[in-house]
Amino acid sequence: MIKLTTNKNLYKHFDKEDTFSDRLILFLIHFAFFLNVYKNENNSKLLQDIYDFNFRQLELSLREIGYGDQSINKKMKDYINLFHSIISEVHYWENYNKEQKKRKISIFFENLGEIDYLVEYFDDFKLDLSKKNLNYFLKSVSNS
Repeated sequence: MIKLTTNKNLYKHFDKEDTFSDRLILFLIHFAFFLNVYKNENNSKLLQDIYDFNFRQLELSLREIGYGDQSINKKMKDYINLFHSIISEVHYWENYNKEQKKRKISIFFENLGEIDYLVEYFDDFKLDLSKKNLNYFLKSVSNS
């Protein structure tokens, strides 16, 4: 998902240079689609472990940047709340029309000029996820 999030084409329609916040939001949107596609009773423990790992890594990254404990706690709470709102917005993605999808995505970005590109991108991303099983992604992680 980090590779996907660093794709420069995702940022070509931003009105200004992308920020850490923009990159994090795009990562969280990818992650929300990932969890949405693969959630089921058989995967629940594994997906919880992946969720915990991702947010633990985010917290460690904030520590490396130099944030203090109080700042990290506040930021992590904000990021987790943001993530859960993203999950809510993309939960029924396949039931939305293009305009509804544009509204859902635009909630999370202040400096996005053209949003059609991201809607099409996430439509394709969700479709691509649905064509692969969860082990496809886990195998690539364990081989890295």
